[in-house]
Amino acid sequence: MRRRAAEYRRPVRRRFSYWIWLLLALFCIAGFVLFVVQHNHHEDRVELPFLEREETKEPSDMESLNFTEEISSVTSFSRQLAEQIILAKAYVIIAKEHNDLHLAWELSSRIRSCQLLLSKAAMTGKPITFEEAEPVIKSLSSLIFKAQDIHYDVATTIMTMKSRIQFLEDRAHTATVQGYFFSQAAAEGLPKSLHCLHIKLMTEWVKMPSLHELADERRNSPHLTDNKLYHFCIFSDNVLATSVVVNSTVSNAVHPKQLVFHIVTNGVNYGAMQAWFLINDFKGATIEVQDFENFHWLNESNSPAVKQLLNADSRAFYFAVYKDLDVEAKLHNPKYLYLLNHLRFYIPEIYPLLEKVVFLDHDVVVQRDLTLLFSLDLHGNVNGAVETCLEVFHRFYKYLNFSNPIISSKYDPQACAWAFGMNVFDLVAWRKAGVTARYHYWQEQNTDGSLWNLGTLPPGLLSFYGLTEILDRRWHVLGLGNDLNIDNRLIESAAVIHFNGNMKPWLKLAASKYKPLWDRYINQSHPYLQDCATG
Repeated sequence: MRRRAAEYRRPVRRRFSYWIWLLLALFCIAGFVLFVVQHNHHEDRVELPFLEREETKEPSDMESLNFTEEISSVTSFSRQLAEQIILAKAYVIIAKEHNDLHLAWELSSRIRSCQLLLSKAAMTGKPITFEEAEPVIKSLSSLIFKAQDIHYDVATTIMTMKSRIQFLEDRAHTATVQGYFFSQAAAEGLPKSLHCLHIKLMTEWVKMPSLHELADERRNSPHLTDNKLYHFCIFSDNVLATSVVVNSTVSNAVHPKQLVFHIVTNGVNYGAMQAWFLINDFKGATIEVQDFENFHWLNESNSPAVKQLLNADSRAFYFAVYKDLDVEAKLHNPKYLYLLNHLRFYIPEIYPLLEKVVFLDHDVVVQRDLTLLFSLDLHGNVNGAVETCLEVFHRFYKYLNFSNPIISSKYDPQACAWAFGMNVFDLVAWRKAGVTARYHYWQEQNTDGSLWNLGTLPPGLLSFYGLTEILDRRWHVLGLGNDLNIDNRLIESAAVIHFNGNMKPWLKLAASKYKPLWDRYINQSHPYLQDCATG
């Protein structure tokens, strides 16, 4: 049989075509790639805790942060180190309390390493790197786990930290009381310049008999009992402060010659006070100075305040060396029992012929004409005063002990208090209501200090209860001796501003923003003041 020509023959059948080989090759390559990728992904997961952080801390990102921002970042090594330090310090305290001094020493050593690393970062301004942080974090973490595994369980840790917190709170309380006492001591101390002024004035009083004669003349002035004039009373042992009160009052009065000032001081400062107001003129105003030690009617038999001052226990409490830090420092301050403060309750006895007076504390400054106060209608009340209940701490319950039935049965704890410091007193109504007798009653009820702790305001609130006419707030603005946030508009509109508090304007403690309001009523060119300022 003859074979076909080549071009007519069918092609030979092969076992595998070329495309099958190509497909197998592609499968092999894909399998190899998947194996490599899977292997690399497993290695990435093993190092994830540190590598993720390392990748997020590119220099270009972290160098733009300051140290405060870095330590606040949840992804930074600085934040992790700071948190570990806090935890490690807690375990140091616990280890010491369990007498495990070796562990405490190891923890303290690692803490110092962390602190050095943080200090370096803060100084250089560069973030902590992975290489720097890894050994420190690992070593401190192992010690923390060790501390947890020994016996410092959660309950032990909580109890230990509670006792530590209590200890720190006790220390903070002690420091607060000490600070308060020192601030009170600074507030009560007489500055060197004022002490110098007192000495100079006392020298003048002793050397110049003519001043005594002039004082006798003024003592007999008919103006002192003329109820057509405007009478002000000030009880103080501070010459310069009293001078500012008088000077600011007369400077803002329309008719200063119609003003009469009744000043009462103690025997130590009587000569200085007399000399100052005799050698200086205050626009023709009449000024009388008295020594309360000459008030012979003010004695132990008719004054509970005097009796309390002479009591041995009271004297030991108020005048002994301050030792007991658990007792408020203010309670040991003799000024709160000092008779000059309590004389305000005896104004009708001191000035028996007067009908109306305005009482001024020596730490006030007058900015308006106060003669308008004398024409105010008190509606039969004895005391005209500004209420202070806009401040939550100026309510009755803050001053009086309402756990005592004598107080709780008669008064509302939420009743608004009012301010001493600028008060209008109708002395005719005072005598009729027997306010001084009320004051004596409450002083006798409080001989054991159970009704109130200190001061003249609590007995004042009780004695003038139901007898106080509330005045417009702008007559008397308080707080310049303890509050730095008083609205300037309120101060500018005030008739009287009051430096109540420790930051008195004649002290270094004074608030610089308020002090010029007081300074402008001092004659800085006065030779005595210049000598004492430069001496």
